[in-house]
Amino acid sequence: MRTTPSDSKLTGLFLDMLAAEQGAGHNTLDAYRRDLTDFSEFLGRVGHSFVDAETQVLRDYLADLDARGFKSASVARRLSAMRHLFRFLLNERIRSEDPAAILSGPKRGRGLPKVLSIADVDRMLRRAKELSKAADASPSKRLRALRLYCLLEVLYATGLRVSELVALPRSAAKRDARMIVVRGKGNKERLVPLNDAARQAMADYLAATEAAKADKKNSVAASKWLFPSFGESGHLTRQHFARDLKELAVASGLQARLVSPHVLRHAFASHLLHNGADLRIVQTLLGHTDISTTQIYTHVVEERLKSLVRDLHPLAEK
Repeated sequence: MRTTPSDSKLTGLFLDMLAAEQGAGHNTLDAYRRDLTDFSEFLGRVGHSFVDAETQVLRDYLADLDARGFKSASVARRLSAMRHLFRFLLNERIRSEDPAAILSGPKRGRGLPKVLSIADVDRMLRRAKELSKAADASPSKRLRALRLYCLLEVLYATGLRVSELVALPRSAAKRDARMIVVRGKGNKERLVPLNDAARQAMADYLAATEAAKADKKNSVAASKWLFPSFGESGHLTRQHFARDLKELAVASGLQARLVSPHVLRHAFASHLLHNGADLRIVQTLLGHTDISTTQIYTHVVEERLKSLVRDLHPLAEK
């Protein structure tokens, strides 16, 4: 008699497939695991499992998410996880039909990303540079300030995802490097150019880490990471950088809630487009596989076109 695999076992097999065949990263796998665990717990409460749940049970789960106050974007993400799971179960012949195939997601408008102005970003860069050059700072405090300034310059120069930024290897900061190789989603690599300000910030930060070698207790200079975590193995965490960035925002006279690593990534893309960059080029720089993902910035392009017509058309009102 064939034993029916448990939901936890099927979740593990599904995540193994995502990692092996699609190159899904750690954060993606964690998100799928959380979503499917919640779905499995709901099924258990109503007497079902991944193997026998029918379409109506899936609809009941989506209704439960809505009753719990989940936003439409979160419900849509859970539905996407369910669709991928049941497609996997169908392909593996664990199920003979896909109960999620006919489900429709919640209707939602795609919100425009929060964007900092060029002046706002400039204020943050100037404040971070001032802190990195503070004459009265201790060596450890100055090193942290240099790290934050370098992170900010590189992020605004490249538009990297925060997970890509904090995991940059030390080798990315070669003195003559005008491009860096970034390993993004799905383990795909892309080349991203560096501007002079980012390269100089890298050089200053590396010089400070080299100076830290004199302190035998300091392992920063020996790390393989460009942005190692002080006092711990591994690189700086996304959460730590986000906290430092919000503190810098407040010190720069900005509201902390308006600033995050992802908002700066949006600023990078929006400012490029505002100054005439091609949407396809921005897509490549951001590491978007599908142009539709980059099209959330089309409002920037539209505003620029309106400005061009208003300023340059011979019959435009002056």
